[in-house]
Amino acid sequence: MRSSQKILGRKKPEAAFTLVELLVVIVILAVLTAVVMPKFVNQGVRTKEAALKSDLRLVRTAVYRFYSDTSLYPDSLETLAVSEAPAEGLDKYGMGREINKLEWQGPYLESIPTDPVSGGDFLYFYKASDGRLVGEVRSSAQGNGSDGTPYIKW
Repeated sequence: MRSSQKILGRKKPEAAFTLVELLVVIVILAVLTAVVMPKFVNQGVRTKEAALKSDLRLVRTAVYRFYSDTSLYPDSLETLAVSEAPAEGLDKYGMGREINKLEWQGPYLESIPTDPVSGGDFLYFYKASDGRLVGEVRSSAQGNGSDGTPYIKW
C-alpha cells in the first residue's frame, strides 16, 4: 500500500495545527495580555505612591510627636532628626519660641526621607498662609496620583 501512495503522489497526512486553530490561540493570548498588562505596567508608580503614603505618615507622626512633647512645631523637618534639643520651635502662627529642653524627647526620626514620587524634599509649612497650617507636611510631587487625587493633597 505504501508503494501505491507514492505512485499516486499522495503522502500520509502529518499531524499539524490548522491556520484557524493558530489564529484562535493568538487571539486568546492577545486578550489575556490586554487584561493582565495594565496591572503590571503601573506597578512602579503604585509602589512609589505606597512608599509616599508611608513616608508622609512617618514624617507627620514625627511632627505630631515633636509637638506633643514641646507644644511647638519643628522649625524644619531636619530638626526631627537632630540628636540634641533645638533652641527654638514654632508656635501655631509660625513664630519662634524657646523649647524647654527637658520636654524634648528626640530625635524623632533617624533620617528625613525624600519624596519617592518627585525625588525631592517634602514640603513643610512653617508659616501659616494660604490655608496651610504650621507643621503641615505635603508631597512635593506634581500632578495626580493613580487615584486621581493631586499629590499635594495627600
